[in-house]
Amino acid sequence: MKTRNHTKIFFYGIKEIADKIDISLIEMLVNELLKIKKRGGRIFFLGVGGSAGNASHAVNDFRKLCEIESYSPLDNVSEFSARVNDEGWDLSLSEWLKVSKLNHKDAVFILSVGGGNFKKKVSTNIIYGIKLAKKRKSKILGIVGRDGGYTNLKGDIVVKVPNVNSKLVTPFVEAYQAVIWHCLVSHPKLQSKKTKW
Repeated sequence: MKTRNHTKIFFYGIKEIADKIDISLIEMLVNELLKIKKRGGRIFFLGVGGSAGNASHAVNDFRKLCEIESYSPLDNVSEFSARVNDEGWDLSLSEWLKVSKLNHKDAVFILSVGGGNFKKKVSTNIIYGIKLAKKRKSKILGIVGRDGGYTNLKGDIVVKVPNVNSKLVTPFVEAYQAVIWHCLVSHPKLQSKKTKW
């Protein structure tokens, strides 16, 4: 019985988020991404944990469907782990972005549940990535949950996934990261290549 209730609660929450999410912010993301595409900028997707997998998938979709040059430092596990080992967790993303010559034409796109929090020592490498982006005058975009943490504080356009159930924050946010970026890559303003199916 409990299992059935969980499933019902889970899918009710998915529906509730769809009703509450700020659509205007998603449209703002579309317009900003279009500007980046037109000026030949790149998108660097940053995420850790489950969001790292989402970052990798998003890179594929933005490159293949929207023809926007996109990357994620997490896709090269050798370099990422070497940087964690040699330079420490905090600098693992920002040092990668430096070598990638992050600049004012580009954007960092944060996929994170908490958005980075110094006090709680969570996703601190994302925070340092954002600090570098600020310094380089790159746009800071994001899809986050809870209060959005450092990403929401410093970002230019950040979509917060509404918190409808405090026990299901992580699965809802990570699932909605995918829902939102799929909305973006299928948007008529951005999509330039058709999907196979």
